[in-house]
Amino acid sequence: MGSANAAHSILAESVLAQLGRGRFRAYSAGSRPSGLVDPATLQYLNEHGYPTAGLRSKSWDEFAGAAAPTLDIVITLANSLIGEVCPVFWTGRPTSSHWPLPDDCDLATAHAILERRISALVAVPVASFDTM
Repeated sequence: MGSANAAHSILAESVLAQLGRGRFRAYSAGSRPSGLVDPATLQYLNEHGYPTAGLRSKSWDEFAGAAAPTLDIVITLANSLIGEVCPVFWTGRPTSSHWPLPDDCDLATAHAILERRISALVAVPVASFDTM
């Protein structure tokens, strides 16, 4: 999750959707969503063969309440979220982690970092998540 949910967290959602190959359902959201996905991010994803259908900038408030999907893992990306109080109302009592990206990180660099991290995540047996 990033604060604006316009670029890096959208990139992570799409990369996890592809690398997770149906084993994971990825969502991105932000504490202060911009309401728009960065057009350069969509172009980058399309050029690199990642799925873009359904991507949209949204608030993390969508993941609260009875109708929200159960979350197993919440990963924050934006350095601006350090010290910010994340919602405690997410369903599923998710494990959380912070994967910081440099504030001035371009899409290619963010992609390389996120792809490496997400590849490691999807290699972990899902049963292991219960013990995290």
